[in-house]
Amino acid sequence: MKSAIFIERDGILNQTATVRQGPSVPLTFQEFQIMDSAVPVFQKLKSSGFLLIVTTNQPGLSNGSLNRREMDRMHDVLSKRFPVDDILVCPHDSDDDCACRKPGTGLFTEAAFKHHLDLERCYVVSDKWQDARAARHIGAVSLLLESPWVGNGHKDLVLPTLPDIASKILKLESRYLAV
Repeated sequence: MKSAIFIERDGILNQTATVRQGPSVPLTFQEFQIMDSAVPVFQKLKSSGFLLIVTTNQPGLSNGSLNRREMDRMHDVLSKRFPVDDILVCPHDSDDDCACRKPGTGLFTEAAFKHHLDLERCYVVSDKWQDARAARHIGAVSLLLESPWVGNGHKDLVLPTLPDIASKILKLESRYLAV
């Protein structure tokens, strides 16, 4: 069984804005801006042998504010700039009561089945509490980037930068492999 790093798209791989005390995600290709500083971080993790899987809630698909073609263009850019193995999307709104919308675990269990993952050997990188809660439910380690959206619930680690997160993952993984 393999190990993977699940990565929240918005706020980790691309920029977000703050609107009404919450993150505002890009809804058009023109608004989509890659976080260039994140590219070498995830290249390093990929070269260390991890599968990299992007997981993202995109309720704009169901409520009509995000066009599927625009999102596909954004993900095409992500796939070209980052060494990701997969991008999994929940298209539902919070009222849809689906299993895939984070903090639900549907995207993670889909990835585990598809890529033969041992979820307890996986890591979740995000800047949002929803991902930390999902990580806890699947037995993965959550590493959150400091942000206004980390919340007050359980999270394994909150660190100030993506390089700090990558270093911590590599340190944790080396201890796991040494056992």
